[in-house]
Amino acid sequence: MSDDERKSQRQQLAKPLWAKLKQWLELERRLVAGGGTVAGAIDYTLSHWTALTHYLEDGAVAIDNNHLERQIKLWAMGRRAWMFVGSELAGQRAVIVMSLVQSARLNGHDPWTYLRDVLQRLPTQRASQIEDLLPHRWQQRATRYHDLAHTGRDGPGEHRSRPHECAAEG
Repeated sequence: MSDDERKSQRQQLAKPLWAKLKQWLELERRLVAGGGTVAGAIDYTLSHWTALTHYLEDGAVAIDNNHLERQIKLWAMGRRAWMFVGSELAGQRAVIVMSLVQSARLNGHDPWTYLRDVLQRLPTQRASQIEDLLPHRWQQRATRYHDLAHTGRDGPGEHRSRPHECAAEG
């Protein structure tokens, strides 16, 4: 379906059900004593109502976040192991790198190529253009390494182990 068709279907079929649910939650909240877990759950739901029902107003918005949940599953499964990366600061850095890797993947980039290019460009990138290095805006710059990797002459890291050959080539 197009976004407009999806919105129309949601408005027709789902919106009345959401309205009934909200009405029921508001009635139930009056009957439940404050401070309890049920009251907390109802209050939480009602305070997030706009975000919860946003998909009704925009056909382009997914009804759930299952796609994103699947994307982060690998990272979440390793979370316990990453608690022991050395220090809190190391953990924060690991989270940043994991976020960049996953964002690169979601934007259709090879994470290794993306990170290598960004880390090479970062020291000379103007502060006003730093957003150009974010995965959703990044455009790979043609580099000597990129050209070698695509011709099959050298693989990742191989050119570094033979600096005399690279220096002799150019």
